[in-house]
Amino acid sequence: MPKSIIIKKNGGPEVLELQEVNVGSPGPNEIKVTNHAIGLNYIDTYHRSGLYPLQMPSGIGLEAAGKIEEVGTNVNEFNKGDKIAYASMPIGAYSQQRIIPAKIAVKVPDEISYQLAATLMTKGLTTNYLLTKTYNLKAGEVILFHAAAGGVGQIFAQWANSIGAKVIGTVGSNGKIEIAKANGYEHVINYTENDFAEEVMKLTSDKGVEAVFDGVGKNTFKGSITCLKPRGMMVSFGNASGPLDPVNVPKDIQSKSLFLTRPTIGHYFTNRDELQKGADEIFEKVKFGKIKIKIFKEYKLADAKQAHKDLESRRLLGPAILIP
Repeated sequence: MPKSIIIKKNGGPEVLELQEVNVGSPGPNEIKVTNHAIGLNYIDTYHRSGLYPLQMPSGIGLEAAGKIEEVGTNVNEFNKGDKIAYASMPIGAYSQQRIIPAKIAVKVPDEISYQLAATLMTKGLTTNYLLTKTYNLKAGEVILFHAAAGGVGQIFAQWANSIGAKVIGTVGSNGKIEIAKANGYEHVINYTENDFAEEVMKLTSDKGVEAVFDGVGKNTFKGSITCLKPRGMMVSFGNASGPLDPVNVPKDIQSKSLFLTRPTIGHYFTNRDELQKGADEIFEKVKFGKIKIKIFKEYKLADAKQAHKDLESRRLLGPAILIP
């Protein structure tokens, strides 16, 4: 029988259990998929810890790439044997085989490996909506991205550079500075040793940046507000350092007529056509060398506990995947 990671209660990595599961056959609008590679994302730790509550017991994981084993009735856009990827609810991607709604899957071109596809969906689609939908980045603009050496951060700078923008990045250790620079950040600041807002203002001659993209959360929000231009955009899309404190609108937003948004991927890719189009844009950039991805580490599915430990301790210096 195929195996999946199951959680029966919230907690640390120790709650991740590898169990045999009965998969069955797909329903009318579903497909049965054998996963070949599974994306490891920080949101997985939020589901495991309970920050984003789940009904227990539950699977875990949102992203994977694999091959279709069986299609349900009413599914016309896919066939058995198709190479697909997905990054969406329902949760449960940490599995060797599973059934998913056909509407969350996209076709993957032959030139993109299962391993790459499993790292490109969440991180690539996130970058796509951040730079083309949440904030329509233009050539010549200067922006700030936190966690520049992370999986999203590495794709983000390359995509922004392909538009013609300049990107300042922050990292949490000196060892990550060169990684960020290698992926296209013009300036990189270690925010654990320097006041990044002060450094950003120096780099922009006290003008500030047009937009800040912040997946770190609690520890970086106030500084991000400080280094924005008047009428700038604060894009808060993650909580790696903890949930945001309540926002003081008169002090934090009104003082510079700022825009604040908290986007999620599901609100930008609302149907399969949008999803396939967004994925195709990512695949094209990879195929033509505008975005280059190097997988930092591969784990066996049975080693998901260690993968979560490494993820939360910031030991991963790039995209990582689980191999079923």
